[in-house]
Amino acid sequence: MSNEIEQDDEAFAEATLIQAIENQLEAGEPAAAQATLNKLTLVGYEREESVQMMALALAHEIRRMLAEDRPFDGAAYEALLRNLPELPEQA
Repeated sequence: MSNEIEQDDEAFAEATLIQAIENQLEAGEPAAAQATLNKLTLVGYEREESVQMMALALAHEIRRMLAEDRPFDGAAYEALLRNLPELPEQA
């Protein structure tokens, strides 16, 4: 049962992160979000795959923020976006 709950939590977290990326794209903030999507699309990634990679970058920054007990670092997040499709190292 607990494995099922973990999978549900992971699916919810992924959906929430993807929605956050969609919100950033719609708002145009940060500008790096749209630039990243454009770049990934240009080099051949499907939009869905690109948004998933961007969500992984967001998750990475959120994990670091929580682990280091500090505010969200927008500059670090934008740097992670710019490095895509190279994914951040998993801590």
